[in-house]
Amino acid sequence: MKKQQIFLAAGGLCLLVILFIFGKTVAKKEPVAGMPANLGVPKFAVADLIKSAKQKLPLYQVDYLDKIENGVSRGDVKELQIKNLDALAGFWEDSVHDHDLHLFYTSESAKLVNSEKNLTFAAQLMLASLRNEQDIAKRGWKAEQAIELFDKAIVLNPNNDNLKVGKGSCYVFGKGMAGEAQETMKGIQELLQVVKRDSTNMEAQLVLGIGGVISTQYDKAINRLNIVVNNQPDNAEAISWLADAYAGKGDKQNALKWYQISKRIVNNPHYSKEVDERIKQLK
Repeated sequence: MKKQQIFLAAGGLCLLVILFIFGKTVAKKEPVAGMPANLGVPKFAVADLIKSAKQKLPLYQVDYLDKIENGVSRGDVKELQIKNLDALAGFWEDSVHDHDLHLFYTSESAKLVNSEKNLTFAAQLMLASLRNEQDIAKRGWKAEQAIELFDKAIVLNPNNDNLKVGKGSCYVFGKGMAGEAQETMKGIQELLQVVKRDSTNMEAQLVLGIGGVISTQYDKAINRLNIVVNNQPDNAEAISWLADAYAGKGDKQNALKWYQISKRIVNNPHYSKEVDERIKQLK
């Protein structure tokens, strides 16, 4: 039970690190923290999201969307379908500020274009979004979408390690973060292939370390995360997970050391407050 609590705590604290790094509004990740490991990730239907979003629009915008959507479904020319999908992506982002639907239509367009550049761009957008996603059902859906995009890009360029790191990260930060152990292991296997060829790939080492914390393989996690910290001493995310790894192992002295270092590097009062709460739990 204590190990599960450490894992859940790690997810919440490190979400804060990600939010601070990318300058987003801080939000504590309660849904994932309350998710027992054996329940799995609930299903998410993008059709329901589209329907709900359209119901909030004025009639003239609904009519506009209907015309474009009909053009996508009935279009015989791929270039026209791509144009319409790009128009939908732009509408949801620019006119409605619905980033999730922007991501969806950007991904659908990339699949039709089927170039490594477009697929990689859409996949990385989806991965970045899922890492900040608090809704576990939507997070699982985003992970599935990103994995499909990375897979299609890997077919086009099988030797691109960055694509494989991205795919592995989707498993770890997606359903793996919500407690599905088999998804974490899928990600770890993808990432191990990369570091076996190139041990200097710090992104792969970082996500392997995070996967180790999530799967409670703390010694392996500490080894990986120390590699990252030694090479990137100001990597706040690696340091935060390293502190959690030591805490999970029961090494309070090193956990306290790295929590304090993370506070100094992040340098944000809200984050420091969260870390101080974590330190109280250790003591």
